[in-house]
Amino acid sequence: MRVNPQDRASFLEPTVADLRAELLESELPPLLQKSDRLREFGHGSIQTYSPKVFIPLTKLCRNVCHYCTFAHPPRKGQRNYLTPDEILSIAEEGRDLDCREALFTLGDKPERRFAAARDELNALGYTTTIDYLMAACRLVVEQTGLLPHVNAGVVSYEEMLGLRAVSASQGLMLESLSSRLCERGGPHYGSPDKHPAARLATIADAGRAHIPFTSGILIGIGETRSERLDALFALRSLHARYGHIQEIIVQNFRAKPGTRMADAPEPSLEDLLWTIASARLIFGPDMSIQAPPNLSPGTLGRLLDAGINDWGGVSPVTPDHVNPEAPWPERDRLRHDSEAAGRILTKRMTIYPAYAKRAELWIDPAMRPAVLHQADADGLARPDAWSVGSQTPFNAPARVAHSGVRKSVTDALAAITDGTAPNEAALIALFSARGREFDQVCDAADALRARTCGDTVTYVVTRNINYTNVCQYACSFCAFSKGRGRTSLRGSPYDLDLAEVGRRAAEAWARGGTEVCMQGGIHPSYTGDTYLQLLKTVREAAPGLHVHAFSPLEVNHGAETLGLPVADYLVRLRDAGLGSLPGTAAEILDDEVRAALCPDKLTTGLWLDTVAAAHRAGLRTTATMMFGHLDAPVHWARHLLHIRALQAATGGFTEFVPLPFVHDEAPLYRQGKARRGPTAREAILVHAVARLALHPLIPNIQVSWVKLGPDGARACLNAGANDLGGTLMNESISAAAGATHGQEMSPARMEALIRSIGRTPRQRTTLYGSVSRRHAARALGAPALSPIVLNPVRKRAAVQPETIV
Repeated sequence: MRVNPQDRASFLEPTVADLRAELLESELPPLLQKSDRLREFGHGSIQTYSPKVFIPLTKLCRNVCHYCTFAHPPRKGQRNYLTPDEILSIAEEGRDLDCREALFTLGDKPERRFAAARDELNALGYTTTIDYLMAACRLVVEQTGLLPHVNAGVVSYEEMLGLRAVSASQGLMLESLSSRLCERGGPHYGSPDKHPAARLATIADAGRAHIPFTSGILIGIGETRSERLDALFALRSLHARYGHIQEIIVQNFRAKPGTRMADAPEPSLEDLLWTIASARLIFGPDMSIQAPPNLSPGTLGRLLDAGINDWGGVSPVTPDHVNPEAPWPERDRLRHDSEAAGRILTKRMTIYPAYAKRAELWIDPAMRPAVLHQADADGLARPDAWSVGSQTPFNAPARVAHSGVRKSVTDALAAITDGTAPNEAALIALFSARGREFDQVCDAADALRARTCGDTVTYVVTRNINYTNVCQYACSFCAFSKGRGRTSLRGSPYDLDLAEVGRRAAEAWARGGTEVCMQGGIHPSYTGDTYLQLLKTVREAAPGLHVHAFSPLEVNHGAETLGLPVADYLVRLRDAGLGSLPGTAAEILDDEVRAALCPDKLTTGLWLDTVAAAHRAGLRTTATMMFGHLDAPVHWARHLLHIRALQAATGGFTEFVPLPFVHDEAPLYRQGKARRGPTAREAILVHAVARLALHPLIPNIQVSWVKLGPDGARACLNAGANDLGGTLMNESISAAAGATHGQEMSPARMEALIRSIGRTPRQRTTLYGSVSRRHAARALGAPALSPIVLNPVRKRAAVQPETIV
């Protein structure tokens, strides 16, 4: 089923009275069809679930719901609360099986009813169950990284705030708005915390406290359909006021032996489907609607058709303690049934994407590092433990045969294939691709690569020379620079002597190098003459080397210290032997991100102006994008469009180089303010979408082996990339941030990697020319590198301008 943006008018909210009448009077099939259209409009083909463990902190409860087997009074010889060791054991087992959520469920205020509860809490060192719950949540998140979701019952506003500091989300089922069910003979008689007014007040307090909240209704316990709608409309009203309800659960009653409602009829499947569709139509396309899959075995496809987009929490470790007779479906079953319906089964966190992406509003500062550690760029859960620069295996997403493909994706691919320049919305759609969409984006990019570049994969024999790591800037992502507050990071401050720079350049040429790439921190004693002196040193030591050097930030610094316009200083650099510039310091070309990432660095406009000036001076540059930290796909799209527009104007870019964020030692990550780099899917997509977005203006897309490793490089070469970058010889910046893939990949290893995917290797120059056979052979037979020297920081003497050619 296709849903067009123009259809939004058909989703305009009717009045409550009109919608109520439609829901109560319409036949089921048209309601299901309309509900599914809304679901597709809001969620596309994504079907989420949360891998979790269920931690029943206590089964004591002051309420006596007539359908419940979870709660029971104290039992002689049995503890009433899980111990910290038992809690941690459950959480650790879940962590080891790739769970992301720790669901804490417990009875309401048992210490108010049972002396045994008070005594046991006192022995544990706590006064109330909520106090102990807070400690248990803190233990789990600190020791395992699982994100607690808390179903603590009716609690005070102050208790909610305390729980907010140790959990990512909270929940309370409204169940019903019918006070009739609390009267004698009703299922909630004798249960003070089930009174609708008390539950509504708690749900409202959650909104006031900015807590991502889960709620819903329990159907089949004696309420009417009209009363179900009352409850759903009441929840909608609270959500309209606070915006905090992230999920609505429609849970069907299951009769359980040994309860007062053991013989009560269960709701029919049609009744459940009607209620799911009603919830979707009441809450609209964006709300997440869930129906527990273990309570409707054998009918999962029907639930999908009714408008759900989420399966809820599913555990490979613990049973559903509230419905122990109903085992969780295996993940493979969920995947099979989801894919059969054209959905992509996708892991989520306990906090939903819309809330995870607005962490400053919805997540307590104490919990933000744990949430960001789990999150991908869309606010969903990272699929595995891999991160940029690590030795953890790189797992590209498996190909999917049956999931749906959104019209926005097919339209974007068709337009690009036809030669239409992409817009921001099209690129965002491509970046969100999952399942079969992901395969189609990568296949389209690889086909375009084959038409543009053939089966040749290029690389350059280069040496990186990072002449100083002293920097007067304090970019929050950088683990390389040494300056204020950076002494705790890897390595000591250094500032290379010119003799060492010259020695490294000469050695690079002797080992078959054709390029030296020079960049460094913005040393406060460096001037524009310093950079000219560095050029002179390399040109004298190795006249045949192409000098690829100085970021736009360094160019601006050099020009400013000499009182020159940037354009004039670029001409001086060119005339002194500069061959081209690395397009680094771009990070993300969006000032919203730069304000947090590198607030004192070049603005987007100044970076673009500097690179444009270099192109006008006859200096070619690369273009880079560092992604996977504070950014989102919308920022990647804007960055690519900036690069495309500048290339259309100047033609000066040689290649585009995606630079995945290495998080391990980055201050931003260590402070708990950034994600831990892109996922494997995101890394591949950025290369693929770059190929599509920049075609035909930039023919070369490079992959960084030092960041993604050999397997990641292969995956990107099969998704649009055609260049493997440089052999490097020395690499300091990624290594300082924690990358572990080494500082050199020899030409022989480069060529073996390229041949392993059936491609033809070609050694190139910086500007993609050919290398002489003799020099290429020297590179293939190069001796080992001599040890490098990192000269300690010293006071620099002023460079005499007249000595610089």
